[in-house]
Amino acid sequence: MALLEVKDLSIYFGGVKAVQNVSFSVDAGIVYAVIGPNGAGKTTLFNLITGIYTPTAGTIHLDGESIGGKTPDALARRGVARTFQNLQICMNMDALENVMVGAHLRLDRNLLKAALRWPTLKRRDAELRDEAAELMRFVGLQDYINTRADSMPYGALKRLEIARALAMKPRLIFLDEPAAGLNPKETIEVDALVRKVADSGVTVVLVEHDMKMVMNLSDRILVLDYGRKLAEGTGAEVRRNPDVIAAYLGART
Repeated sequence: MALLEVKDLSIYFGGVKAVQNVSFSVDAGIVYAVIGPNGAGKTTLFNLITGIYTPTAGTIHLDGESIGGKTPDALARRGVARTFQNLQICMNMDALENVMVGAHLRLDRNLLKAALRWPTLKRRDAELRDEAAELMRFVGLQDYINTRADSMPYGALKRLEIARALAMKPRLIFLDEPAAGLNPKETIEVDALVRKVADSGVTVVLVEHDMKMVMNLSDRILVLDYGRKLAEGTGAEVRRNPDVIAAYLGART
């Protein structure tokens, strides 16, 4: 059974059919990319699966459980994490604190214990700081552990978002344009990080415009065009598809 199964998924905004009857499945442990021209419905598809939008029609199953229409926090408890196109970093916090925010669902939120400064809470806080520091080392940000987020370069902040998402201990992570705005060196670093995340056992679904990165990383690729599924397959299959070439990749690709 696939980890994620999407069938006939659709959403309409008034008369606009943003996503229309899209079906696909994602096996555990792979990197699955969603590509397509601007306005093809890629981020809308992510928003449907991660609970930001409620589908007009269709079904979404995670490990056999129906999750269509569930809220983002409910999905987070089921092991679904997400990053966004635009940075969602708390700039007034340290980098380490930003990563710790991702673990909030695993914290003991008992107000009485907090008011009494319960020793177990203090120990747990120390454990989470250690976990967050280890995640920062995992994403290559060991030099920024004690740095304020607002003094970090943009490329480091993109990796910080991934570290924060990983702090949830997800089994499925959605990365929305993780290489957007990065220079070639930073793109190579994120490319290697995404593969490292997948190799650690976390299934990755990503939207990305950098075709070199997509073809290098992806085990399977879904191509959208005007909200519809245009093609699906391996990188080699997608590259040879004449409809994909015409709609997105271009004749030279």
